[in-house]
Amino acid sequence: MTVIYIDADACPVKEEIYRVAGRHKLKTYVVSNSWMRIPQSLLIEQVVVDDGFDAADNWIADKVGEGDVVITSDIPLADRCLKNKAVVLGPTGKAFTGQSIGMALAMRDLNSHLRETGEISGGNAPFSKKDRSKFLGELENVLQKLKRQRR
Repeated sequence: MTVIYIDADACPVKEEIYRVAGRHKLKTYVVSNSWMRIPQSLLIEQVVVDDGFDAADNWIADKVGEGDVVITSDIPLADRCLKNKAVVLGPTGKAFTGQSIGMALAMRDLNSHLRETGEISGGNAPFSKKDRSKFLGELENVLQKLKRQRR
């Protein structure tokens, strides 16, 4: 059975995930470095890890398996989860795949270098309603596809 893992500390679509996961009756782990308010549900479990470097990422990567879904914007975590045959979506609905992860890692490293040298500043574009809508559509599509594959 599919399980959803949320890299929750900076995830802007937690409420949307709760609704979709509830509709599909899927176990959902909300993994973070600190306590946060989550809905009361037997299907939703909060996991608070210690403040160690990548503690939430390590917990998710150690538990995730084939056919599970991970929601994260963390590219190295996405890479680790793909290696465990999970489906990985960013909060804007962009899917990480075996074909796209190498380029995503390279761009992450390049942008980090450019920020360090002062060539670029700032971060990602603000999260929009369009991003939220695209995410909802992609999550639903992924879950429907996984359901069909399990039949």
